[in-house]
Amino acid sequence: MDEQYFIDSDALSEKALEKKHRLENDPSSRTNHMEYMEGQEQIKSDIREKVMREVNSYDPSKYTAVDVRRALEKETPNIEDLKAMLSPAAEPFLERMAERARIETRKHFGNTVYIFTPLYIANYCENYCVYCGFNCYNDIRRMKLSMEQIEKEMKVIADSGMEEILLLTGESRKMSDIKYIGEACKLARKYFRMVGIEVYPANVEDYKYLHECGVDYVTVFQETYDSDRYEQLHLLGHKRVYPYRFDAQERALMAGMRGVAGSALLGLSDFRKDALASVLHMYFLQRKYPHAEISLSCPRLRPIINNDKINPKDVSEKRLCQILCAYRIFLPFAGITVSSRESETFRNGIVRIAATKISAGVSTGIGDHESKYTGKEESEAGDEQFEINDGRSLDKMYKDMSDEGLQPVLNDYLYV
Repeated sequence: MDEQYFIDSDALSEKALEKKHRLENDPSSRTNHMEYMEGQEQIKSDIREKVMREVNSYDPSKYTAVDVRRALEKETPNIEDLKAMLSPAAEPFLERMAERARIETRKHFGNTVYIFTPLYIANYCENYCVYCGFNCYNDIRRMKLSMEQIEKEMKVIADSGMEEILLLTGESRKMSDIKYIGEACKLARKYFRMVGIEVYPANVEDYKYLHECGVDYVTVFQETYDSDRYEQLHLLGHKRVYPYRFDAQERALMAGMRGVAGSALLGLSDFRKDALASVLHMYFLQRKYPHAEISLSCPRLRPIINNDKINPKDVSEKRLCQILCAYRIFLPFAGITVSSRESETFRNGIVRIAATKISAGVSTGIGDHESKYTGKEESEAGDEQFEINDGRSLDKMYKDMSDEGLQPVLNDYLYV
């Protein structure tokens, strides 16, 4: 790995380290990350080709202040304008970009900010992704909630007033198969008006089943759109297949899902190119599926259990703000989610400018919402995927957003 960026966890066994280093240092021992594995559905789509054509031709250094001014003066910026707004030349224009983004946000979303919470129901994983706390070689406490435990957690969350939930698992089909996820979604529909999932990518028929179980939207993070970097970071498991992951949102839309979300994990590769790829991925999906609700996120790397040296490299909060403003100006109708990876101060500020959705009452551990929400001691809980940076409760988040002059919204969709 370049610059020894991802430092080995102290918790890895000698056997795991040996295999890890062999996989890292001998590319010939790794499977082809562009070839589909058995059981992975391949669809006909030109979206990846369109996205990567623009990204591969993108040279952020060629844009000037003139290009940025021209982009900000346009009522409807095009892809070249987007590239200018993501370039280093746009950094001195951040205040002007923020004001334009704020105007677009208020025009299309008013003062509303949507609030949801994630619920991790399992942390077993079959992938080896060197930056993730759930990776199969990390020595953590693994746990999979039973349906009884899931319902108990959901009731605690629902009693807090939350109406939208995002269900997450580690990427293990063996330990968290589609039926298990589907049964959890059926339970979620009893307690929440909106149900989303962030699980391993699935085939169209699997997504159809999950939609029938009550899922409204699907989130999948590409992690990095840089194919070579992706190959270096994902050493083992089904996640290693780059194109199958890329097409996950489209397969979900083909299955009838109401909405999809995605992004890169900023800090894994060139953040400007990953930001460009993220927004263009959603842009081309929106053009192909105009009925769908399309959302962007903006996660940055966070320290993980057994490895506190992981960080978002050169993606500062100021640069993250630039990215989100560019997203909003280029895709004014898209939802933008800012997770609890970011600080309370940053999240309070960005929802006044560009973001429209924010999480509250967050725990990335498995089975610890009762202790978090009620103060009761929990005897067993699975370890978390990453460290959060903003642990505010729903009540605190609701008050903070109201104090900022915003209108917190817990649900924006009614089934009739």
